[in-house]
Amino acid sequence: MTVIEPVTAGDQLRQAFGCFPSGVTAVCAEVDGVPVGLAASSFTSVSIEPPLVSVCMQHSSTTWPTLRGRPRLGVSVLAEGQDVACARLASKNGDRFADTATTVAADGALFVDGATLWLDCTIHAEVPSGDHDIVLLHVHGIRADPDTPPLVFHGSRFRRLAEV
Repeated sequence: MTVIEPVTAGDQLRQAFGCFPSGVTAVCAEVDGVPVGLAASSFTSVSIEPPLVSVCMQHSSTTWPTLRGRPRLGVSVLAEGQDVACARLASKNGDRFADTATTVAADGALFVDGATLWLDCTIHAEVPSGDHDIVLLHVHGIRADPDTPPLVFHGSRFRRLAEV
């Protein structure tokens, strides 16, 4: 008989959630001439009409409050091989954009060069959910390169997609 374990700890949930592979995004903007951004793996498409995507932002984030106030946000779906840039964007210390080429749109949205997808967004809504907020983003512009494989995060490490 298969046993379903009761949830008793955050580490148990992190391990369980790691069973589901995800892409990794960079959510960024230029603030007073300086790039500001973070990495988010909780990204998904939501709606075609209106065009919406979502990301989840941890309440303890010190970067999200700065990004939240920007008129436009750049969402970059990171590409295979951008794992070092992703690790920097996820770090709490140091220059998150060291050795990472970026492009800034006229509206202040900032994008990671070489990413498989760029989305130029505004905040549509925020929904408090546990220790995170689900942030719905309205997509205003797109630059997509479907031939560039995405960065995949699974089981607490980066992986590659395999062609079948």
